[in-house]
Amino acid sequence: MKKIAFILLVIFYLVAGANHFINPSFYSGLIPPYLPLHNTINIVSGIAEILLALLLIPPKTRRAAVTGIIILLVCFIPAHIYFIQINSCIPDGLCVPEWLGWVRLLLIHPLLMAWAWWCRK
Repeated sequence: MKKIAFILLVIFYLVAGANHFINPSFYSGLIPPYLPLHNTINIVSGIAEILLALLLIPPKTRRAAVTGIIILLVCFIPAHIYFIQINSCIPDGLCVPEWLGWVRLLLIHPLLMAWAWWCRK
């Protein structure tokens, strides 16, 4: 079970990171307007997710990668809060029920952190 969770974790962050380049407009609407350089933030986030996914693979770098993933997820919290502030709806983009924004912030985000932490060994 843990091996499957680990493989899925690597795939999840590889795909998520690649998606920053495949569909950058999806992420640009999630970046709060008070942050500068939206395009740069999107690119750096995508590179970080891909790099951390690859660093999960070797056992020697796995703990550092997990720590990096958790730090990255903490850095994404302002985007989740901003999404809630705009009623979970980006004009011409992602629109979901407002409660789903809260679920994403309060449940899914901590579960992503726990998933990475569980796969650290």
